[in-house]
Amino acid sequence: MPKLKLSNNAIKILEKRYLIKDDNGKVIEKPEDLFKRVANNIALADAKYLLKEEIANLESNEEYFELVKTKLFQKLLNKNKKVKKKIEKTEKEFYNLMISLDFLPNSPTLFNAGRDLQQLAACFVLPVEDNLDSIFKALHYAAKISKSGSGTGFNFSRLRPKNDVIKSVAGFSSGPLSFMKIFDAVTEQIKLGGLRRGAHMGILRVDHPDIEEFVTIKSREKVLENFNISVAVTDKFMNAVLKNKDYKLINPRTQSEVKEENAEKIFELICEEANKTGDPGIIFLDRINKDNPIPELGILEATDSCGEQPLLPYESANLGSINLSNMAKNGNINFNKLKTTIHNAIHFLDNVIDMCHYPSPETKEIVHANRKIGLGVMGFADMLIKLKIPYNSEKAVKTAEKIIAFIRKEADNASANLARERMTFPNWDNSIYNRKSKHFKGKHLPLRNATRLTLAPTGSISIIANTSFGIEPLFALSFVRALDDGTELLIVDKNFKEAMEKKKLYDKDFMKYIAKKGTIQNMESIPKDIRNTFVVSYDISPEYHVKIQAAFQKYVDNAVSKTVTLPEIATVEDVKNTFLLAHKLGCKGISIYRFGSRDDQVLFLRAMKEEQINLTNWLRHLR
Repeated sequence: MPKLKLSNNAIKILEKRYLIKDDNGKVIEKPEDLFKRVANNIALADAKYLLKEEIANLESNEEYFELVKTKLFQKLLNKNKKVKKKIEKTEKEFYNLMISLDFLPNSPTLFNAGRDLQQLAACFVLPVEDNLDSIFKALHYAAKISKSGSGTGFNFSRLRPKNDVIKSVAGFSSGPLSFMKIFDAVTEQIKLGGLRRGAHMGILRVDHPDIEEFVTIKSREKVLENFNISVAVTDKFMNAVLKNKDYKLINPRTQSEVKEENAEKIFELICEEANKTGDPGIIFLDRINKDNPIPELGILEATDSCGEQPLLPYESANLGSINLSNMAKNGNINFNKLKTTIHNAIHFLDNVIDMCHYPSPETKEIVHANRKIGLGVMGFADMLIKLKIPYNSEKAVKTAEKIIAFIRKEADNASANLARERMTFPNWDNSIYNRKSKHFKGKHLPLRNATRLTLAPTGSISIIANTSFGIEPLFALSFVRALDDGTELLIVDKNFKEAMEKKKLYDKDFMKYIAKKGTIQNMESIPKDIRNTFVVSYDISPEYHVKIQAAFQKYVDNAVSKTVTLPEIATVEDVKNTFLLAHKLGCKGISIYRFGSRDDQVLFLRAMKEEQINLTNWLRHLR
């Protein structure tokens, strides 16, 4: 059994957010106990399929949750010793998976599994229709979701524009932005059960009449601080941009044209605002819906708070990430270890669906009908360092594609294996995977899960695993991450320290100097091979940021969370070129952050013990 090895920062963040505390706020759970609690709880889902006859009369997940807490359940297991052994085997596999830090599930699973809340999913999308009942129903569910430590996405495009008529009261609409501010204010008051602040994704279609107000809101007012915002664009709009043509703005209430607008002008405005504040990002609607596994249920219009999980109205998904750094050793990728990890992780994530207590009946119904999960990765930059591959190279792009192609193949195989044991997801008959479906796209694979892969930002779980965030490059070789409660964690890259020690160049004062500068690219005293390998975010051109994202996106059926970092001197033209390249290469969304464009921050460099240099919160979605 692997031994749990945690960094000091991992222990700090576990104590702050994850470990159980008593009524006085004293931590009463050890990290090993946390992973045992989660492994035990998630493994219990196996009993639903191994004890079908004994629990056939149960009508809901809630009844199952109550059953597993009782002595009756233990009696059932004791009577079925083979079943008990299988569940114990699963629990051991899940525990080893996490304690080795080869894989970690999303934060809500670590927070809530085996506890009263039992809300385990990270990603939600709620519909917002053009009436008060729908708006405040969404707000009610969003508050419950925020309390559990999860994020929510909304598309506000169905709301009538500002100053549009409201016949029932002979008045005029205040528009989507006014309601977004209400959602933001409510979220501000909910601290996610004391775990972390809520985060939302607010989306508006590019053809909505209020698009200019939406795009410029964050540079005009200090509002929507709990929202990432993105413009939903179509291929038709992007083609109009390239040809400098006009496009139509449509009133969603009447579906009638309000006026024509120049596409290049709106695109320029989007790029200007993104350069100023980091918002808005862009979501490519047609690209997202190209991979919609069940088009018959409707189009995908919104994503979760970080943009990596497109979902249908009320839908939810749980995520987990494989630590790629642990899959590389002696300059090679251990594909056998990676395969085993993938199969165990898919089993884990499918079990989470059955053990999750969803905040609404609508969500429970659609989640169980589609069983979407999102297996992703973290530690990609650390893996490249171990392989001695510069992040900003064609070899890195090819490595990214090779890795994710393998993960996709094995994730599909693992889901198919579960389908043989547990049946396909209920909506499979109408999905793109069923040969008899009108949506069939050339695959005939009975699957347990409608989607399998999602690449999330992995903010906190990367710190627990002591590895680099998601597929991002290193932010810096030494930096500080600020937690929501003001706590600061100093992050020093362990691989860089090791490389410098091997060359007998490690010196604390030199490290302070490097921390102040951020990059080592102009330091000729450091060997060239180390400088080539240890590139950081602002050493990398936007082109390679996008190329890496597109390489991963090629085999990811959901989407990819990534931020393209730009230097402080970046221009609007740089942003435009980045967005256009992302569309050209088939990304499903894109966001940028220009250094120095916002006052608040999540990551920043530390020059000396008491001196801090405020550079950026380029991973703004890590909140």
